[in-house]
This record gives sequence, C-alpha cells and structure tokens, in this order.
Amino acid sequence: MLSLLLSAVLAVQAMAVLELNVPEQPVVALHSSDVVLSCSFNHTNPFNLSDLSVFWQLTDTQRSVHRYLEGHDQLADQAERFANRTRLFPNQLGLGNASLLLSRVVVADEGSYTCFVRVQDFGSAALLLQVAAPYSKPVVTLEPQSNLRPGDEVALTCVSYGGYPEGDVIWQDAGGRNLTENITTSVVANGEGLFTVTSVLTVVLEPNSTYSCRLINPILGEEGYISVTVTGQNIAFPPVALWVTVGLAICLLVLLIALAAVCRRKIKESCEEAKREAEEAKVLEEEEESKTGVRTRWGGEDESGG
Repeated sequence: MLSLLLSAVLAVQAMAVLELNVPEQPVVALHSSDVVLSCSFNHTNPFNLSDLSVFWQLTDTQRSVHRYLEGHDQLADQAERFANRTRLFPNQLGLGNASLLLSRVVVADEGSYTCFVRVQDFGSAALLLQVAAPYSKPVVTLEPQSNLRPGDEVALTCVSYGGYPEGDVIWQDAGGRNLTENITTSVVANGEGLFTVTSVLTVVLEPNSTYSCRLINPILGEEGYISVTVTGQNIAFPPVALWVTVGLAICLLVLLIALAAVCRRKIKESCEEAKREAEEAKVLEEEEESKTGVRTRWGGEDESGG
C-alpha cells in the first residue's frame, strides 16, 4: 500500500503545490549522536491531523524510514535498521513541522533522505545527511628506536583511529615545509565503518631532527597534531667522534697517573728529608754530649794534681 501511495505521489509531483523547506546544505551528524532532519511546510488553511500524511524515505532506494498516516505512526514497512530510532514531533505537526529525529546515528545512515507531505495538496524535498566522527590524537612511533646514527634511514609511523570520513595526513619538518615524498598512507575501516589512518614517513636521519604529523577531518575541520624530535641522546657516536672521545679519555687517565706519581715522589722526598734532618739532629746532640763529658773529665784531673 505504501509503495503504491508513494508512486502516486511521485507521479504527480510536478503538480504539487505544497512547498516544503529543507536545508540546502548537508546536515552533519556526529557518529552515535542524534540528529534532526528538518522538513517544514506552510499550509494556509486549517487541517486535521487525520488528513495529514508524512513519509520519510531513502532517496536512492526508496526504502521507508518513517511514515505517519491518519493521525498515527505506521511503521510496518519501515526498514529494519531504522527500527526504534526514528520519530516525528507530534505536537508540532499541526504547525507545519514534519521534521524527523534520527537517533544513534551510524555511518550507514549517511545519504539522501526525501520528505513527503500531503495535506490535500502535497510536496516533496530531499536533503543530504553526512556522518562525521573525530579522530583520536595521533601517535608517532620510530623504527628503529635505538643505535641510530646520522645518515641512517628511519621510518616514522603516525596512527590515528576512530574517525570518519577518511582523514588527510600532512607531514612537515621543523621548518614547516610539507614532506610529500617517501610517504605511504593506508586507511582501514572497522565494523562500525570508522577509519584507522596509518601514515609512514621514511627519512634519512639528521641530528636533532623534528617531524610533525597533522591529521585533518574534511568535514569537521578538526586537526590532530603531534611532533617528535630525535635528539642526540638517541644517536650513537659516529666512528670519528668515538676515537676522539677514547683518545681524550686515555690522555686524561695518563695525566692522572702522572700527577699521582709526582705527588707520591714529593711525599716520599719530604719524608726522607725529614728523616735525614732528624738523624742529623741526633748526631749533633750526641756530639754535643760527648764534648761535655770530655770537659768534665779534664777538670777533675786538674783538681787532683793540685
């Protein structure tokens, strides 16, 4: 019955006099959120809701999304994937509001929807629904991660997930210049239709190199941004610098050994000199005592002779 009615409406659409108002620009809905597909009409004469018919269908396949007849929702022919996810605004139908609320939007909901309204006269209009989902903050990894030297070829991998539609990846160097060569980007959809974007940049490493990965959602205009700097701390010494370092270390070690030997010799000489001075003092003291004993003996002899 619905298909026959819609066919009849389409057949005389050129004769329609009921003007419908729908957005000219695409309606953007965030994934997993609710969205209102606006459709309104102007009817100068009062009418009963029992005389009002509202049909929402997919424009391309003409599958039923929601229908309202004789004052009630009629959902027997509704496409299964829209079950329990659609409703009109009953309190506003008499005011000319035939908008549709679509709940829990998924990627598969994206497309064109046609609104049909009949109140004695009838009209139809189509609008476009676009689904969008923000990407996660990009993460950059480096391969290889160790034993890096200037001149080595390294791969920087930038990954962001959970977004829709496909994001655009831009690589830049520290000067803000776009890097367009040696880039491989892949996009994989999960079961919900959301994308994981993986972009690999291959470069020849330079000391203190900085690279940035920028991801742009073409619908939301949002940007995910991350930069990574490969510093000298992560880079092994090149052969020449290594030999210079080893040479300096050997020179320093020799200098320390020589300094220790000089200090040891000085200490030894000081000890020997102190010992020699002590021995000389002892000899002088013994000689002094010897002279004093001689003088005492001679003095005693003189007194005996007298």
